[in-house]
Amino acid sequence: MKKLILGMAIVASAFVFGQKEDANAKLQEANKVAMDAYNAKNYAVAAPKFMEVYNLLKTSGQDNKVYMYYSGLNYALANDIPQATKIYTDLINSGYTGVETNYTAKDNKTGQVVNYDKGTWELLKKTASKDYSDFKTEQSPSVESDLYETLSTLLLNAKKNDEALAIIEKGLAKFPNSAKLKEYQGSALYATGNTDKFMTNLKEQLAKNPNDATNWYNLGVLQSKNPATEADAIVSLQKAVELKPDFANAYQNLVYVVIGDDEKAVADINALRKTKPDDATKLIEARKERFNKAIPYAEKWYQAMPTDINAIQTLKDIYNTTKNTAKYNEMKAKEAELKPKQ
Repeated sequence: MKKLILGMAIVASAFVFGQKEDANAKLQEANKVAMDAYNAKNYAVAAPKFMEVYNLLKTSGQDNKVYMYYSGLNYALANDIPQATKIYTDLINSGYTGVETNYTAKDNKTGQVVNYDKGTWELLKKTASKDYSDFKTEQSPSVESDLYETLSTLLLNAKKNDEALAIIEKGLAKFPNSAKLKEYQGSALYATGNTDKFMTNLKEQLAKNPNDATNWYNLGVLQSKNPATEADAIVSLQKAVELKPDFANAYQNLVYVVIGDDEKAVADINALRKTKPDDATKLIEARKERFNKAIPYAEKWYQAMPTDINAIQTLKDIYNTTKNTAKYNEMKAKEAELKPKQ
């Protein structure tokens, strides 16, 4: 599973509770271990520790699900798909959005900015003690769309396509403009073989919003699977890159659609070389023409992803086929430079 982007920053917090000192010490220690492990990218250690923080807080009467969220993030980063899936499912079912008000004040004795529960913060502010200053409230951003996107990814990676589709559709009902959910919807529908429904949905969405590059891309990919609609696929993918000039995946698919089944083309040429050399020559010229048409798309793909070994190798092969020796050597050198880093 690809590495996930954190939906929100993880910050260390101080805690003030009406608990015994040993309970608060356990809480502080668990939080420190979790934070240190996360910062060291030791996600397998951080994940259960954040859940321990959540459970300790819950025991004290504070159901602060942000720590469950942190736990889920770290399980996902550790590629523990079952645990991450369970936590993200629980968070969505609980209605968690990540939106909450944080109450902070500066402890003048230590100089530290401390998080307080609302009651303590209001009491300190009301007493106007000289020991505290800089009373502030801040609302954390919503991570609800991230929950749906990440859970969709987890389910797709686990090949649970029907479950993924249900979550994706639920997410799109709340976040209809989520490019990621739309992309995942295509993956899920394609995996379940329900491509006709997806194509119909795409066309309906594009009728409402013709400036959606992701939907044009998904439509182009689906059209490219059928030889009868390959020309339509090129039009759709071209529309995607017009709307999003750095759309690497769209350029990549344009290259593949324009070139076509090159393995079959080469086999057909070889089969005719001896028996019908003139026909073979025609096929060779047609193949070269396809590769020439693919060059601009391959170059744009490479510009959008200059360290993508697939883009470099594809462009190298195209230059080789079209007899552009200088460019072929340039891509060959790029490939040699990049390979040791893979």
